[in-house]
Order: sequence, then C-alpha cells, then structure tokens
Amino acid sequence: MLRHPSTLRPGLSRRCGLDGVARNRELFTANACGRKRRPATQEDLMSNHLFDAFRSRMPAPGRLLMQTDDGRTLTYGDLLARSAQLAHALLQLGVEPGDRVAVQVEKSPEAMLLYLACVRAGAVFLPLNTAYTLAELDYFFGDAEPSLVVCDPARADDIGPLAERSGAAHVTLGGNGLGSLTDQASRQSSDFHDVERGPHDLAAILYTSGTTGRSKGAMLSHENLASNARVLVEQWRFTKVDVLIHALPIFHTHGLFVATNVILMAGASMFFERKFDPARIISLLPRATALMGVPTFYTRLLQQEGLDREAAKNIRLFVSGSAPLLAETHKAWREATGHAILERYGMTETNMNTSNPCEGERRAGTVGFPLPGVSLRIADPDSGRPLAQGEVGMIEVKGPNVFSGYWRMPEKTKAEFRADGFFITGDLGMVDADFYVHIVGRGKDLIISGGYNIYPKELESEIDALAGVLESAVIGVAHPDFGEGVTAIVVRSPASAISAAEILAAIAGRVAKYKHPKRVIFVEELPRNTMGKVQKNLLRDAYKDLYAS
Repeated sequence: MLRHPSTLRPGLSRRCGLDGVARNRELFTANACGRKRRPATQEDLMSNHLFDAFRSRMPAPGRLLMQTDDGRTLTYGDLLARSAQLAHALLQLGVEPGDRVAVQVEKSPEAMLLYLACVRAGAVFLPLNTAYTLAELDYFFGDAEPSLVVCDPARADDIGPLAERSGAAHVTLGGNGLGSLTDQASRQSSDFHDVERGPHDLAAILYTSGTTGRSKGAMLSHENLASNARVLVEQWRFTKVDVLIHALPIFHTHGLFVATNVILMAGASMFFERKFDPARIISLLPRATALMGVPTFYTRLLQQEGLDREAAKNIRLFVSGSAPLLAETHKAWREATGHAILERYGMTETNMNTSNPCEGERRAGTVGFPLPGVSLRIADPDSGRPLAQGEVGMIEVKGPNVFSGYWRMPEKTKAEFRADGFFITGDLGMVDADFYVHIVGRGKDLIISGGYNIYPKELESEIDALAGVLESAVIGVAHPDFGEGVTAIVVRSPASAISAAEILAAIAGRVAKYKHPKRVIFVEELPRNTMGKVQKNLLRDAYKDLYAS
C-alpha cells in the first residue's frame, strides 16, 4: 500500500493502492440499516460527538460566523443560542433520538441552524434538494419515514398531505403562525443539554441522485462527518482568520458537509450567499480568503468583467469539486488570477477522499492524493484484485469518512463493499507515476464497442481541447453491430461553426480508430444537475434510438 504523501517512505510497493491510517471495518450483516456497528460504549455516549467537535473549536461568542447577501449577520454566540432554541422546538414536536427530520427549504441561516439543531437533539438530518418534485418527495418520505417534515411556507399546502400520508408531522421553517418552526423556537430557552450521541450514531442521511435505479439513502455517522472536517481543516490550512465565500446549496455534501463543517471546525467565518452570482462573487473576493465551488462557478467567473490578479490577491485557496474540472479551465484560471485551483474528489457516501495539495503542485486533470486516514486502491471491477500503477480500474476506498451503508438496503450495502471493507465507488480511475489520482469516469459510463473498452474522459479531453469547442460529453448508445456506438455530444464555443468532420479529423491521429465517435451531435448546452454534473443518463435516454435500423 502507498500512503498519503506526508508518510511516504522509500521502497514502498508501487501496487496501485493508496493507504492512509488504516481503519478496519466490520463485515456486513443483513440488518435493516445496512452494516453491523459495534455497540456504543459508555465513553462514546458521554457527549454529542459531532456538535462537541464543533463547540471545542469555536472562537469567542461575539466572533462573526456569517454575513448574508441581504446584510444579516450571525455570530458564534447566536449559533449556540438559536440552534438550542430550535433543538427545544424539535423535542416539543415529538422528535426523538434517531428520528429522521426531512428538510426541503431554500438556503438560509435558519436552514443551517436547523441542521445543527438536529445534531444537538440527536436526530438524523435529511436534507432534500429544493428541485425535487412532489412525486420524488413522496418516495423519500415513504422510504425514510421521518417523524418531522420541514418545508418552506410556499410549499406547505403541497407537501403537508405527503408528510401526513407517511405519518410525519410537518411545519414550515419560516413564516408566521402556529406552523412555523422558527416562531416556536423563538419562545424557547437558549440553553440546551445536547442529547448524547456517540461516534457511530447517525447524524444524517443523504439520498443519492438516483441516476440508475431508485435513490439510496447514504447513512452518515457523527464520526464520518467530524473526521472528514478535521482532516480538511488541517490539509487546507483553515484557521479562525479565514473567510469563505459560500455560494453552494446546503442540501448536498459539498455545501453542507465540506464548506459549512470546515468553517465550523476551524472557527472561521463566511459570506453566506443564497445563490451563485458571478458579479457579486468578484465583489467579495477582496474581503475573503477562500472560495469553494463547482467547475461551472469558475467557467462563469472567467467570463465576468473584473476578474484579475488584483481582485484575487487576498484569496489563498480556490477549491473545485462535485464534477470534473477541465484542464483548460485550470490553465485559464491560473493565467487570469495567478492562482491554481485545488481540485478534490468525494461523493455522497464518503465525503472527501482525495485532494490536491494545499502546498505543492496542484496538478490539472487530477484529484491529488488520498487524505490522511483514507485508504484508496485501483481494482479490477469484477474481482476486486488490486491493479498495477498506471492501469485503469475501479476506485475503492476505506476510512473513517466512509458511510455505514444504505438506509434499509442491507443487500445493496453488502454488494457495494468488498469483504475487506473497501467501498466500491463506481468511479473508474488510475494512479500516475507521481501517485496523483485521476478520475477516468463513472463505471456505468464505460463504453464497450466492438468488444473494446472505451473511457469517455479520454475522448472528451481531446474534443474539449479543440478550438471552437466549449465542452463535450461522450456516451455509449445501443448499436446493432457494435453493441454500443461511441457518440459525442458537443457544445460549440460562441460564434464557432466547427463541424463534425473537423472534430473527427482533429482526433484521427490522437486516438485509436475504434474509439472514434460514430456520430457527433451539436447541442446548445449539456444537461446538468444542481451540482453541475453532466447527466449522461439523460443524454443516453434522449439518443437511445440513434442507431436503430
């Protein structure tokens, strides 16, 4: 095994497994919630594990935690008092330790405080994408069986009946009147004795995007979240003087458990933006020290007037994740600002797994090295056999950051873990000669055409590098002769008239003939989810009959 660069020693095997501080995990049992956990000890239950981790690092109560885009401020003292009031209100509504609290609300300080109140009350926080439809919510409520559903006032009439059908109470977060959780909380004490929760108790359930099959609830423990936040604070050098521009949604791992938890664990502060507004982000750069975003943030900022080295001179860290960052964007950002974007790799089930170094080369097109405590290996997708360095295979990880299993899916949980405890991520990758991890694509995106394995990322990199191409997505579509036909979906650059023939001619000498797209299709934009990930499943569905005879 190879370790995190800070612990590398000469003479280690170059077998493609990267190992931090190993953390052995128990084998699976088919219980209702997934993996078997060891019983909590008395030592575990002496505190509320996650909130105590935050509290132990908080600065003075008067220190600013956040400023919102509408001018509101929240101090660390406010956080303690108002999350306590919300925790009291949750208990009055019948929420008990271990109960799920489903939350679909717009981003606000109150939404973040509700997350912390759930942690303090011993509940399991269940954030839901604000774009989810009523049909999707109906599934989540039925599957998770929350004891309480919290929504925005504007959706109360629609969501209320769904909550009642699943047996849950329902309240609004904002607004006035009896149904308002914030109104009930305002009458509660600002002192609260946190419910005892140990490291292995659940803190949250996050549902996966469900691009294949029904959505699965990833169960995340107090220590899953606490350990990852501690490591990121250390690796990214966050301190109390840092000011983060937080423009991400908070129903997702990136905005909630990376951005928010890191700030709380560092005792730092943030500009808490309800949405991503490029002009406003640039206006905030001189007063901040860090920005976390998805690749779309950076491509849009590069098009914004006012982005230059002077504007970015006070920023010490630009972080990108949730979707691949093009090498061209990495280069353009460095040229415009003088900064190299730090790309990292994580997922709903594991929080963050790897990161380019804060100090050292941030290599474009890679996601850096495994974080301390995380073991990573590249394995044969079928057998789990570790592959040699430089070979493409399935990325598998193990560590304190890795979730305990899928909610009420013991068989699915068992299928996604190897017998030695490694989680099968579903991402294809490789480790280069310098030990940087590369993401090649999702396993389900692998194209098998004429018996050959084709990795979309390789073709996308070639096509994206062409003048006249803004971006591309390569997919496999059912083909009567080849099994799957390689198909390139391309977005032209503004004013470009590049043709399919020109694209095919340009890559002819760069990739093998069997990898060449059978068709090149031009579109105005690629479909993306709220975190900026291209939804190739939608593209495959849209063009499923392309090669039908």
